[in-house]
Amino acid sequence: MDVSVVLPTMNEERAIRVVLPRIDEVLNRTGLEYEIIVVDKSSDRTPEIARELGAVVVRQEGKGYGDAYLTGFRHAKGKYVLMMDLDGSYDPEDIPALLQPLLRGEADMVMGSRLKGEIDRGAMPWLHRRIGNPFLTRVLNLFFHVGVSDAHCGMRAIRRDALKRLPLRCRGMEFASEMVIEAAKHGLRIVEVPIHYHRRIGESKLSSFRDGWRHLRFMLLYSPTHLFLLPGSIIALLGLFVLLYTYFFQPIRLHTMILGALMLITGSQVIGFGISAKVYAVKEGFQKPDRTTEFFMRYSILEEGLVVGGLLLLLGIILGIRLFLQWRSAGYGALYHIQEAILILTLVTLGLQLVFFSFFISIYMVKEG
Repeated sequence: MDVSVVLPTMNEERAIRVVLPRIDEVLNRTGLEYEIIVVDKSSDRTPEIARELGAVVVRQEGKGYGDAYLTGFRHAKGKYVLMMDLDGSYDPEDIPALLQPLLRGEADMVMGSRLKGEIDRGAMPWLHRRIGNPFLTRVLNLFFHVGVSDAHCGMRAIRRDALKRLPLRCRGMEFASEMVIEAAKHGLRIVEVPIHYHRRIGESKLSSFRDGWRHLRFMLLYSPTHLFLLPGSIIALLGLFVLLYTYFFQPIRLHTMILGALMLITGSQVIGFGISAKVYAVKEGFQKPDRTTEFFMRYSILEEGLVVGGLLLLLGIILGIRLFLQWRSAGYGALYHIQEAILILTLVTLGLQLVFFSFFISIYMVKEG
């Protein structure tokens, strides 16, 4: 079997009568051996029509866009797997163009690009075309270094042996992002092909803001570096600068110093979240180790963290005792060393954070002994 075409459907009576024969006709012209798999969860006659037109119909038991494709992939037998919607928005005439880079051995995965191709008037809402898709694609390229122009195009083709290497889990619309991200992470050669995008047949089942948020939400959660480490580092470094600058050069600006201390403490906490998330992702097989995770996954990280955190805590306590003695010698009157008190509280808080973070991160390595 050369090609398996996987088509998710839900109540596509009108579209399936038009699109399925066209897919069949185009694939017949290629001379390739193929199968058409319709993954269906319709309440109308879509599955019956699909069988009449020669497709293999598989009932989708779960919910969601991703679940439909994961179900279809399990039944696919072809060397190459082609994905597209059966609502008439994607043109079957573009199928050979998507398959050619795979057949020539030039790619492991081929993605259609609506934004580089031709979009019929009214086929894609202005919000999707000018804002939604470009924005989400830029975020995906920035976070995961993919380098595509239309990350959420639903017309794709991939080698089945390459597909088996991807740990795809998402059941909803974010599956489209997950597939591209995992393909990039696993070093698949990705090629884009311009395609023609038509007005769909029937009512759209997309929810612009909900589905867009699901993609963005997934990308943020899948990238602890951009969600936690970068913002946390910026906040912490800026807070450290503000704290030290006001302490040494503008001690009268107490509110500014307090702001710097809060930023430093908050940024450090966010960095801890990011490191914990990255280590967890490595332990669960979501990501490969990098220099950051390798450093924090060492057995000695607990002892090292306890030493550094303990030194910060000890320094804060010593300075605190010194300040207390000064206060006592002044007869427990008004305390005019607010700057020192802010610095002491910051040191104590950072020390405690680091101590407990070291214990927390070491829990992941308990089984390694």
